[in-house]
Amino acid sequence: MALSGELPVALHHSIPVVQRGRRQGVAAPIWVNSMVVILLCATQIVLSAQENKTPEQTPLAQVPVVVTGVKIEPDHVMLAPGESRQFTGTVTFAGTGTISSALTWSVNDADGGSASLGTISSSGLYVTPYPVPAVVTLKATSTVDLTKSASATITFAAPPVAIGPALLVDAAAPAHPISPLIYGMNSWRLSDPANESPKVAKAVRLPLNRWGGDGVTRYNYKLDITNLCEDWFFEIAPNANTGYPDTSEFNSQVIGDRASGAKTMATMPVMGWIAKTRTRGSSYSVAKYGAQQKTDPNWKDFGNGVKTDGTWITNNDPADTCMPIDARWTSDWVKYLVNRFGNAANGGVAIYALDNEPTWWDKMHRDVHPLPFTYDEVTENGLKVAKAIKAADPTAEVSGPVIDFWWTYFYSKKDLEWMFQGHMPDPKSSFMDRKSHGNLPLIDYYLRAFKAAQDADPQHTRLLDYLDVHTYFAAGDAMLKPAGTSKQQTAVINSTRVFWDPTYTDPIYRNPDNYMVPLAPQMIPRMKNWVEANYPGTKIAISEYNWGAPEHISGAVAQADILGIFGREGLDLGALWGPPNLNSPLMFAFKIFRNYDDAAGEFGDTSLRATSADQGKLAVYAARRTADHTITVVVINKTFGDLRADLPLDHFKVKGTAKIYQYSGADLAQIHALQAVQASKPGGEAKASVVKDQLFPAMSITMYAIPGD
Repeated sequence: MALSGELPVALHHSIPVVQRGRRQGVAAPIWVNSMVVILLCATQIVLSAQENKTPEQTPLAQVPVVVTGVKIEPDHVMLAPGESRQFTGTVTFAGTGTISSALTWSVNDADGGSASLGTISSSGLYVTPYPVPAVVTLKATSTVDLTKSASATITFAAPPVAIGPALLVDAAAPAHPISPLIYGMNSWRLSDPANESPKVAKAVRLPLNRWGGDGVTRYNYKLDITNLCEDWFFEIAPNANTGYPDTSEFNSQVIGDRASGAKTMATMPVMGWIAKTRTRGSSYSVAKYGAQQKTDPNWKDFGNGVKTDGTWITNNDPADTCMPIDARWTSDWVKYLVNRFGNAANGGVAIYALDNEPTWWDKMHRDVHPLPFTYDEVTENGLKVAKAIKAADPTAEVSGPVIDFWWTYFYSKKDLEWMFQGHMPDPKSSFMDRKSHGNLPLIDYYLRAFKAAQDADPQHTRLLDYLDVHTYFAAGDAMLKPAGTSKQQTAVINSTRVFWDPTYTDPIYRNPDNYMVPLAPQMIPRMKNWVEANYPGTKIAISEYNWGAPEHISGAVAQADILGIFGREGLDLGALWGPPNLNSPLMFAFKIFRNYDDAAGEFGDTSLRATSADQGKLAVYAARRTADHTITVVVINKTFGDLRADLPLDHFKVKGTAKIYQYSGADLAQIHALQAVQASKPGGEAKASVVKDQLFPAMSITMYAIPGD
């Protein structure tokens, strides 16, 4: 089929001219003349026959088709950050036949562009980056002839300063305490050669440090060893430590947390298996179980448990590297920790989580736990471990079930296997595990079981202090990834609404009882409702989350928004998965709430009502710092342009000047103290103090500390 963009070629047919005659001065013999007559007659016959042929019978002279050029429209545009533009590329041809008109697109010679240059799709759709460079060059190149291309230039201009949405802080509205534990982190990081973690903890005055993740599910405190599960070839990889159990990875964290003033949150095994030896080895020895798809580059006998045909090895012996345990192991460990560090009330381990993400036990730990978890396993084993913890340290708190997957909030993994076979979630269908437990969603059942255990206990011991879940709900699966284009940045920042907004939906989050209907997750209100309906008095924890872009201002903006939401919505505990690098944008998002002036200046401890006419542009959070009667306000500009707005403080009399601290893309290396300003005082018809005409730079976080009554 001829492709669009080909040019028609005129075909010219010519008949060769027959030269007739004789050489000058030479007489032609009679037989020659006779031959000439014969030849002429034959020629005439041939010509007559050719002239009588139809066009289909006439052979056409074929001219090979070639690319003659490429054109881009438009060839120059000016864009603002956050915008996109469709470009059209046209290939021109000469010749006959068919040929591809496909193009490859690049930005500054980078195929498809990049997050820092902007990206361009195969159809020519360009999406701006943020921040923007001064200029970029698009190029469209023919896939047939790489020498044929065309270019277009994009220049960038910041949008003009705009009037932002109206803001208001009401100091007299009903308020609630903000838990300092919402500013927590997980201690995990792949490596820390510069020993940055303690420095980060000091910089942000870290209040909570969780020890968790897939790798600690099988931790053996007596030997200071774990099985690295699917994360790394199901290996036992001993460290150089010889002073265990007193010297150990976990104990080192407790010691560091005590030094920095952070509470330690530990992970206790519920799955029922731990590493049994410090001898290096793997659960899937190639020598024992045969060839596998991948092996440890440094230990060729250590496989990944996947046969060369792609199927999992299922006949391995769990006892190769691990041993089974029960709640007595937990009891001994907690008693050891109390003896070593004191009980929770006296600076010991404060909170014990009931394992980690059972949704993935049959994948991450399939060498010892090949079957999907059930209601009874997570609930009954969790109860046994919780009782052991409380018996060993009655002052400690317990969190569970530490579930991370939207669908396993409502179903066991055993039931999800039914879904994975193609069945839509419907409580009326054959989800046998849920049906056999009163058709209750998993978390509802879990909470009711713990409440029933407390009610049945003569001492009425609370066995679950925190409903604990993980929420990896950033748009576009952005967790732990660098920043994308301006469009992706906007989507990720917007997805913080998953924690509270009844109007925010995402195709991933469907109604668990009717898959065809989208459902707003509203995670914090949802968790409160679960607790109120099933186990009142239980606190709520999100012990893992991550919104990505730790190196970028957009990551800082999203993280600051999350911390503001956690305080406003009344979360009790939050822990970012993976500590940020020292002096990274992600770290400064925490620092502006915890230590904005390097002198322990922090966001207040009592949440105040703060509203924005458009939270998607300017988000505002406020709290009273009871120690010095200061109102603290954080304003976050989520847009790519500067905005101006007043900051009214209703029912609040300002005393002195408002101190201002700001973090933005203008300088990612530090929080800047700006010139203090005087707020106008209420008077006449004015009922509010007002910090007038404030400039909020694009993608920025601004902290106000305003003294008064």
